[in-house]
Amino acid sequence: MSSHDFHVELAEHDFSWAAMDTPVGPIAVTSNGQSIIRVEWPEPDEATDDRTDQSDTGIHQGTGASDPLIAEALRQLRAYFDGALTTFDLPLDLGPVSATARTVLTALDETVEAGTTITYGELARRSGTGIHARGIGSIMGMNPLPLVIACHRVVASDGLGGYSGGRRGTALGTKRWLLEFEDALPPALF
Repeated sequence: MSSHDFHVELAEHDFSWAAMDTPVGPIAVTSNGQSIIRVEWPEPDEATDDRTDQSDTGIHQGTGASDPLIAEALRQLRAYFDGALTTFDLPLDLGPVSATARTVLTALDETVEAGTTITYGELARRSGTGIHARGIGSIMGMNPLPLVIACHRVVASDGLGGYSGGRRGTALGTKRWLLEFEDALPPALF
């Protein structure tokens, strides 16, 4: 399913970032020049403060105006929110996550497609790590690349479960919106 190239080490690089407006709020992308290392929802002052230059396209240039990885990541995010892209194809660096977390996030990325969901327990089994469902939830909360590695597709067996994406105070609403957008909200949650 995925052609992501996961890097294990963070090399010494200059970091650059940019943010863009989306239906679920501004999303910031950070690059180390070789890989995308972070996708996050910045707080309003972080996305639009004096260090940014917002164009009429809704993109806040940040420090990533000349980084081709940032440009490609923003292009793919725009295509995702336009409904034209379901799988991201970017070089990714998960940074200092544990080997177990890396295994779980890779299993999620490679086996759970847009328009589908998986329970925390099923992802635990599928990853082969021996981690319990609650531990899978913790790993999802530490995912440095939400949306690109789609942790919003992981749900509880009896409901939506948690989510750490979105702006402060909007996490579960963001998860619900993303699942509805992908036509993947489990029927029991309507």
